Formats: sequence, structure tokens, C-alpha cells
Amino acid sequence: MAESLRDQLLKSGIVKQVREEKRQAPPQGGKPPQQRHGGSPSKGGKPGQHRPQGKPPGGKSQEDIDLAKAYAIRAQTEANERKRAEQAAAEEARLRRERKLKIQQLLEGKTLNKADVDQVRHFEYGGKIRRIHVDADQLVALNAGELGVVQQQGRYLLVTREIAEQVKAIDVHQLALLVEPGSEGGVGEDGVPDDLMW
Repeated sequence: MAESLRDQLLKSGIVKQVREEKRQAPPQGGKPPQQRHGGSPSKGGKPGQHRPQGKPPGGKSQEDIDLAKAYAIRAQTEANERKRAEQAAAEEARLRRERKLKIQQLLEGKTLNKADVDQVRHFEYGGKIRRIHVDADQLVALNAGELGVVQQQGRYLLVTREIAEQVKAIDVHQLALLVEPGSEGGVGEDGVPDDLMW
């Protein structure tokens, strides 16, 4: 006699027989799960009924939770680092403004630049050759270290050695030229001969 399709599938091992006692009872007050031809519960059963073992009810594994926590910690750390960097940059900008203001107040009325001068003193500042216009006496005093040059708001200002030293104390980067007295060979600290005329 011919075997039924169900018996043939069971023998081949493609389908395993589902025991009646392992089927879950329908939820109270709800509809019983719909049955398919073969006795297995359909998708209309309890949510999470076919959940793989080892996963919590939310559907996320412990690895997913740990990974999410790690990403949250990393994002928080990066945000804190950005905030600290912004605060440090703001503080540095504030200090820079204060130093410039102090230098500006120090230089008020104390610069020695003249309008009608006929000589140019070249010097190296910021990796480039710069120049300041001076008269003959100022050139001699500048080369002797009695005068200095301060950079302020893109201009080069001629000042006394005392003022140049005060500027250096406030912000060394603003001091463009200050020759040490008694430097040998007529070559200043900047490497340019003191009497060089271009």
C-alpha cells in the first residue's frame, strides 16, 4: 500500500515529527495559533516563540549590548576631548589677545619710526627677510643693539632696547629684531651683516 506524503517525508528525515505535548497552549483570551498542514505553529504564535537560545527578550545579544555601550562611551569620550580642545583654543586666543593689548599699551607714544628716512635695515623675521626704514643715526643704534624692532599688527616699529626687552618678556614672538651689543664681525643675530644696504 502506498505511504502517505507525511510518512515519506518523515522517513527521509526532511521533516521531523512534532510531538503534541511540546506544542504550546494558546494564550488565554486570544485566538489559538493557526495550524498548517503538518502540525507546526504558524507565524501567528507568541512573539519570540522561535527565538534562538541565548538571546534576551529584547532580541539583542549580550555582544550587541556591549558593542552599543562601547560606541556610547567612545562617542562621549570624543565629545569630551573636542570640548577640552575647544576650551584650550579659546583660552589660548584669550591669552594672545591680552598679550597683544599689553604690548599695544606699552608701545603707545614710544615708537621711534620717522616719516622721512632714506635708509633701509633688512632683517630676518618669521622665515622671511623683512625691512624697516631708518635714518643714519637709527641704523647705527640699531646695529649696536641700542634700538630694537617690534612687530605689531603687521607693522615693524622701532623702539628703545628697554621697550624691546619688555615686549620680549610679554611675548617673545612679537620681538622682530634686537641685536646683542658687541656682536662680532658686524653680523647680527639674524645672520645679516649690520651694514648691508640693498
